[in-house]
Amino acid sequence: MKVNGSTYRHILLGWIVLSLFIFHFSPSSAQPRLRVPEIYLGVHGGVTASTVIFNPSVANMTPITNACVLGGNGGLVFRYARHKFCGVQLELNYMHRGWAEKNDEGYYSRELHYIELPLLMNVSFGSERWRGIFNFGPQIGYCVKDNGGTGTRLSTNTTHYQLITHPFDWGLAAGLGFYYRSRNAGLYQLEARFDFSLGGLFGTAPVDYFSMVNPMDLSINLAWLWEFKPRRKKVHPLHGPTTNDQRLTTKNNQYEDKL
Repeated sequence: MKVNGSTYRHILLGWIVLSLFIFHFSPSSAQPRLRVPEIYLGVHGGVTASTVIFNPSVANMTPITNACVLGGNGGLVFRYARHKFCGVQLELNYMHRGWAEKNDEGYYSRELHYIELPLLMNVSFGSERWRGIFNFGPQIGYCVKDNGGTGTRLSTNTTHYQLITHPFDWGLAAGLGFYYRSRNAGLYQLEARFDFSLGGLFGTAPVDYFSMVNPMDLSINLAWLWEFKPRRKKVHPLHGPTTNDQRLTTKNNQYEDKL
């Protein structure tokens, strides 16, 4: 059965609505807000294993280990939280994706380079120093480079060997991990994240050969975040300290008033 792009859009819309519903009615939203919002800015990076789901399937891409391409990823992280256990995380990332084909005759790999912008809900749980985290939400991206493939073209069907025709990408991301908050050296975080693209690399209309061409990847990332705390305002007394002469003058004035 062919699944068209409209179905994917409804899936993404449902995910966003569900995320907002959970965010609004979660226990964290009922908690008192933090007196001072937590604001973090930092960097993260790691290793990525990626592949592409084709329907109809492409030969020489099973088992999954033959279809994966290893690459790197990294970027900037901004996190804002008004509740103790729930916040929003915005990222600007570089992502190395692709797929591979392998058999006894040779090896073929395709490398795609993306700039991505995930907007995630950040849920944390645990103590002040050590916390588990769960990130999830939508993301968009754009393919800035397609190497066109290297190695031996093993498939008799060459449709997927063409340059991609849909560089714009959108999909879903979910990650699980933990972080350690140090006293004076920032926050250190380790996360495993799964990304699934809902935008096909090629056309998936009924007249096209493929009904599904969706990249997906699994990454392991290490992040360092620095917390920005607002400066405390100095409270200056309205009047200077009261001296003994001032106290004596005040008492004399009060005595004269009584007379």
